[in-house]
Amino acid sequence: MFKRRTTNISPVLPDVSEILGVTKVGQSAWAKATRIDVRHTDGSEESYFMKVSVGHHGREALKGEFEATSVIYAITPDFCPKPIAWGSLKTEPNAHFYICKFYTFVDGLPEPGSFGEKLARLHSSHTSPSGKFGFHCATYNGDLPQDNAWCDSWEAFYASGLRHVLHEREKRAGPEARLDALLPALFAKVIPRLLRPLESNGRNIKPSLVHGDLWCGNAGVVVNRRGSQDCIVYDPASFWAHNEYEFGNWRPARNKFTSEHFRAYFAIVPKAEPVADFDDRNALYAVRFNLHAATFFPENGEYLQM
Repeated sequence: MFKRRTTNISPVLPDVSEILGVTKVGQSAWAKATRIDVRHTDGSEESYFMKVSVGHHGREALKGEFEATSVIYAITPDFCPKPIAWGSLKTEPNAHFYICKFYTFVDGLPEPGSFGEKLARLHSSHTSPSGKFGFHCATYNGDLPQDNAWCDSWEAFYASGLRHVLHEREKRAGPEARLDALLPALFAKVIPRLLRPLESNGRNIKPSLVHGDLWCGNAGVVVNRRGSQDCIVYDPASFWAHNEYEFGNWRPARNKFTSEHFRAYFAIVPKAEPVADFDDRNALYAVRFNLHAATFFPENGEYLQM
């Protein structure tokens, strides 16, 4: 199966004269992953990572991953895999692929200084072409499509995206009275109180490209060609956002990023005003990430409780 699928996508691999091997390297609930080892026409050898998903949402998720990785790579090419291509398999039109450069990871977390500098550069060196919050296509957090429709206001974009996640959670898991009782105050009071000050009284925030699902499981340490260690991120669910949104996913217990990673980043990019609201904004952003998890795994009540 893997070799047959590889022949489907070999035309999009650059200058390949021979496929040396195809190895299964992982599987999630949404995709299967393989390593493809090739020999190029100049005699050099290279390895690629291929992810395959099925169905409409599988296609859109891989398209979103390619588009998001392409934008990250354009801004910080040393911070993510080089994207190669995405598309549908010719012999399996309901199966779709995404290909990027393959990396071998070593154990450990990214070094805080280098990681913080790269993330700060991703967030601060570019803004969205339109100056709005959103993205030019849907991106997926797991199997959950995000509402990336363009908005002039971060408050409006965040509220719209959160309503979308809540709607998807209810479609998959059914209504939840305890959660529903909290929502009127969340949208009428909490979100305006915490996000509106970012864009009022002369303040504004520049839309930053966020990874969108940045936790230790989507960041790794690799050995570069100089023999030293480097850090990259992958599996993005990107959009143009308030840069601090990135850190809402750092609160769950599963995440192993440390206070040193926080400090390294914020030594370069100051916290937004009002700084006194930072912890509460971060908790608000964590609400959406926990709702993502509650949507992926509706049978696990832990995420909804969080």
